Amino acid sequence: MLIQDRIRTIIKSGNYTASEFADKIGIKRSNLSHVLSGRNKPSLDFLVKVINAYPNVNASWLITGETREENSTPTVSATTSKQPTIAKNTKQEDSKEIEKILIFYTDGTFNSYIPNQQ
Repeated sequence: MLIQDRIRTIIKSGNYTASEFADKIGIKRSNLSHVLSGRNKPSLDFLVKVINAYPNVNASWLITGETREENSTPTVSATTSKQPTIAKNTKQEDSKEIEKILIFYTDGTFNSYIPNQQ
């Protein structure tokens, strides 16, 4: 999966249009269009804005397409058996609830799970 495909996945998971996504992360709509079309590669500033706007997105996955376990932040990471594991977040407040769980597959697809939606 190319980086522009991973960005499209983030946009789709938030149910945003490309324009709404560009506005949310604070970039020009034309810059997003150039990245999504493959004309330009995203700049470091672009990637930082995505990561800041979406703190649950694993930076390693966004940049390389692969996840790795990071000791200081909660992430979904691949183990040697390629099965995702969730790192424990020791800083999480008791009042926080899970809003949405996204599962990304190696074929570029993903599933979204909303716990309180029946």
